[in-house]
Amino acid sequence: MGCLQLPMKKIESDLAYFKDESDALLRYPKEDFIRIVREVGFECDLCGKCCTKAFNDHVFLLDSDVKRILEIEDAGESVLIPSPYFDFCDQYGNFYVSGFCLKTKNDEIGTCSFLENGRCRIYDKRPLICRVYPYMLHREFDENGTYDWRQISGLNEHGFYETELDTEDASDLYDLTFQYEKEYIEQEQRFLKALSDHFEKNNLKFAQRIYDLKTREYEKGNEATVFVYFDGTFAERKAKMMNRDS
Repeated sequence: MGCLQLPMKKIESDLAYFKDESDALLRYPKEDFIRIVREVGFECDLCGKCCTKAFNDHVFLLDSDVKRILEIEDAGESVLIPSPYFDFCDQYGNFYVSGFCLKTKNDEIGTCSFLENGRCRIYDKRPLICRVYPYMLHREFDENGTYDWRQISGLNEHGFYETELDTEDASDLYDLTFQYEKEYIEQEQRFLKALSDHFEKNNLKFAQRIYDLKTREYEKGNEATVFVYFDGTFAERKAKMMNRDS
């Protein structure tokens, strides 16, 4: 039938991966990141590129981000959509993801819902990733297949560089970036544990064949049912694929 029982080894492997990432994050020298921040000297030029789907694909939201957005009177759930890359699928064709992302406008470049006249209208409540961008502090594979730290995103593709930054400002950027990466890892760990409990409690199974089938249907424009992990529970949402090449 193409269905498999809950693969605890996969869950355990993913949890071990994020435990390793958490340990690596804690070991990363703050002074190294501060030095990189000061060397890069990034300064926003208000071009708005980072606020578009064409440039950044999607903005993943931490639970703390979602809670702030839900407090915005004219926004709330209307700007929240499931993260577009589905993590798992059950035997009934329901997808599961570890969080929400920001909805974009239906224009050529997928402008953020909150960007108006080139400015963020929720600047004081903007997501944490928007506050630290383009700085990052996680490990990933580069174009040569080397697994190493990535500290900067979109280098030389927008903004000004070699702006003079003092140590205090660079230290503040480290603190925010560290906070984002720490919260992200913790959210992924909670998601995996909650997913394991949810599948066991509801007698669900992972189904790779159905995952592949439903993914193809979704990519053709069909609606998908997605359970989004948020604040300890799974919220059911409907999703339709937006053009990732726009």
